[in-house]
Amino acid sequence: MSAQSSHVFKPGMVVTVEPGVYFPGWGGIRIEDDLLVTKDGCEVLSSVPKDLESSCLTF
Repeated sequence: MSAQSSHVFKPGMVVTVEPGVYFPGWGGIRIEDDLLVTKDGCEVLSSVPKDLESSCLTF
């Protein structure tokens, strides 16, 4: 998906949105959301928490 793309999304298609944060010398975190394209926009199919506390492992 890109503002420069000429691709047209059609209802019924499923796409992923995968933003990430990366730290030099350590690694990164990427959260993937699955989206269903609908005639009115999209529906988020995934239910991953987005807050930092839920995303961090505790030991």
